[in-house]
Amino acid sequence: MSRTAGLCKGRLTLQARRLGAAVARGAWSWVEQHGRITSEAPGRHRFGYLGEGVCIGFPVGSLYGEPWMEIGDGTLIGRHVTLTAGLLPGLELGPEPVLRIGRGCLIGLGSHVVAHQSVTIGDQVSIAPYVYITDQNHTYTDPDHPIGCQPPRNRPVVIGGGCWIGTGALVLPGARLGRNVAVAGGSVVRGEFPDHCLVGGVPARILRCYDPETGWARPAGEDLDVWSRTWR
Repeated sequence: MSRTAGLCKGRLTLQARRLGAAVARGAWSWVEQHGRITSEAPGRHRFGYLGEGVCIGFPVGSLYGEPWMEIGDGTLIGRHVTLTAGLLPGLELGPEPVLRIGRGCLIGLGSHVVAHQSVTIGDQVSIAPYVYITDQNHTYTDPDHPIGCQPPRNRPVVIGGGCWIGTGALVLPGARLGRNVAVAGGSVVRGEFPDHCLVGGVPARILRCYDPETGWARPAGEDLDVWSRTWR
């Protein structure tokens, strides 16, 4: 094969690869767009409530128990997000919603919201990527049985309106966050926290709090147990 013929073949191969890549990207873009779950196109999913302007990105993570989910207007949920109500698909969970997500919320890529009894997320809550929120944990009190085989314990979770949950945070059963609480990335949150504070750490504790008279400040050491009743 001559050098000229080899160059022509190489150029044709490169052009074919570029064309194939463009076709693949276009096809994937079409799949992503048409695979989204919205109030106008919920597909086979039957939510308790799916508000106007809601969008759940494609690909979706695990999604079941939709009849016991309420998702408020304008909430945007990223790709690979898991939303579950109940232990397994097809269970009867009673007359009340198990997972409530308010209006105007954002839930980032790869996050999990796993509800068994009650998880309530207020309006305009922002949840960064890879956050895990659950109201159920395994018990470990029986030393003769594997922890994974021991009965779970449920405690309701409440996240107040306007909160920000940083990347990689873990919100455990029994957590109750007031309004406009910021959770630092990577924190492990359990217990009760008041309105307008910054929490962080493992376990999470209050780092700063807001007082209408004095503004933002670090709480005094003796006040920490009063402000944040964690891991009780």
